[in-house]
Amino acid sequence: MRIGLAADNGNWHKGRLLAALRTLGAEPVLFSLADVAIVTDGGEPLRVPGFPDGLPDGVLLRTVAGGTFEATTMRLGVLHALVAAGTTVWNAPVAIERSVDKAMTSLLIARAGLPTPDTFVVSRREAAAAIVAREAAPGRPLVLKPLFGSQGEGLQLVERPEDLPDEAAVSRVYYLQRYVPRSDGLWRDFRVFVCEGRAIAGMIREGDGWITNVHRGGRPLPWAMPRQAADLAERTAQAVGVDYTGVDLVEDGEGGYQVLEVNSMPAWSGLQKVTEVDIALSVARGFLAAVRAGHAPRLVVM
Repeated sequence: MRIGLAADNGNWHKGRLLAALRTLGAEPVLFSLADVAIVTDGGEPLRVPGFPDGLPDGVLLRTVAGGTFEATTMRLGVLHALVAAGTTVWNAPVAIERSVDKAMTSLLIARAGLPTPDTFVVSRREAAAAIVAREAAPGRPLVLKPLFGSQGEGLQLVERPEDLPDEAAVSRVYYLQRYVPRSDGLWRDFRVFVCEGRAIAGMIREGDGWITNVHRGGRPLPWAMPRQAADLAERTAQAVGVDYTGVDLVEDGEGGYQVLEVNSMPAWSGLQKVTEVDIALSVARGFLAAVRAGHAPRLVVM
């Protein structure tokens, strides 16, 4: 099989995936989506580095190269073009678009009837202020999140309308979600890693503050994942359409769980420290199985 691994940064994850693919008998070509070109001088117009004689059979996506809105749009277009040509892409561009956009993720989770904290997404500050005035109070905040963001960056607790930033500071989208505190006062939530529709590993994330992301200093702890949490994470992955993902859960205070977020390009270095499951090997195995089940790439006129 002609396999590509699209990765720009994160040497630890990149190295684990390369080793896992090689263990399973594949020799991946490492490349960046930033180096893919479109050239319409004859033959297949999509030119992927390392594949001079055609398109890859599969691309395992670890990162999308950062850049401007225009650059990101082009790179997602490249992934869509690969899928249209018969290349198996994990995660598929549709799944990435759904999970990177927190508003769409929340919409899909709600439509699937899955439990999630009350969420409000509006474009104007006046509308956001009215929501805060109605839904929040001192000691009962809403969480303001960037629509596009990860690893706990840019989160803010909002208790009063005057706490809201102006529209330009949030790129003219206010994503507000009810904060769910724990009755014991601990700052703790949960990460479940789902691959091929199955919850394969999970951990507790505990912090010294309300943001528990490992990237922000949260501590990964072992977790005997209840079946209820695994089921919810699996149903969430299915609702969003991701092949492998990290699903963030919080306890609802009534013995159950709610979905906070879905990550289409999840990190797992913290999780790997507290689980015996080889996560990279699980991802590589699922990806290669999907490639084998797919079809050979073909020339497609876009």
